[in-house]
Amino acid sequence: MSGAVSVGIVTWNSAETLARCLAAVREQTAGALELIVVDNASSDATRGVLERMTAPHERVLLDRNAGYAAAHNLAIGRAAGEFYLALNPDVFLAPAFVATLRDAVRGDRRIGAAAGKLLRADDPARIDSTGVYMLPSQRHLDRGAGELDRGQYDRRELVFGVTGAAAFYRRAMLDDVRIGGEVFDEDFFAYREDADLAWRAQLLGWRCLYVPDAVARHVRRVTPERRASLPPDLNRMSVRNRFLLRIKNQPAGHAARFLAPALWRDAQVIAYAVLRERTSLPGLADVVRLLPKTLQKRRAIMARRRISTAELARWFHARSQPIDA
Repeated sequence: MSGAVSVGIVTWNSAETLARCLAAVREQTAGALELIVVDNASSDATRGVLERMTAPHERVLLDRNAGYAAAHNLAIGRAAGEFYLALNPDVFLAPAFVATLRDAVRGDRRIGAAAGKLLRADDPARIDSTGVYMLPSQRHLDRGAGELDRGQYDRRELVFGVTGAAAFYRRAMLDDVRIGGEVFDEDFFAYREDADLAWRAQLLGWRCLYVPDAVARHVRRVTPERRASLPPDLNRMSVRNRFLLRIKNQPAGHAARFLAPALWRDAQVIAYAVLRERTSLPGLADVVRLLPKTLQKRRAIMARRRISTAELARWFHARSQPIDA
């Protein structure tokens, strides 16, 4: 469907914010949108909200928590649009969000993803994300997170990737970057799967555009300073997926170039798990368990790689690049 947009929302005990999220989707000015909500066996009032606010063909009710990645893969498999918006149920879109991103990317087939300006829902004067950027330590962060919005991110530019809270994708890119039939890596389950997809897309030559005119508000719960209060399973997946992310996507030359800062960050993560957060130690065992599958995925990615190590490395020194780069 030319120009059509599918919106995929994955829910899990999301009743607190879901109604507002769905209302904002219904108010989009982009024309008719295909809505697909996949519920990961919620035990709160989420399904009641879905019963009231969605049609039967718009919802998929799972009998177990399959994870963020698998649930979005299911939605993508059902989606018919030329574009797919992966939307968290705690994100509230401004009415022109979808139309603005669609219009911004339609004319350039090299753009596979787009990020809008996300603001903190509890403090709209502060930025939540203007795209994802990478550090030499191989850590990924949300650009501008926590900063006052003074217009410093008000120009269109290329960024490394888009946060999974509100990620706008060209369907052709999602089909191109599939590995083993999966768009999002289901071994990640949840957390860092957006950075994994962004890194893979960069390796295959796709661009990600930041569009500041597309605005949304996000109820941000997962931040570094809140780590101690997060569920242990989430922190364990964070540790595990940090290593899986690099094993899959880091070319050998790139790993050598950034070896020192990456090892220093690894030492910090492992020491913290040993001394302060022992519930995350099983995440390291998960890396060993998943290593054969991850190496198989790595071989598939590297066999199709389309950019050089030097081109990739630029993203680990810059938070953005001009559109004509």
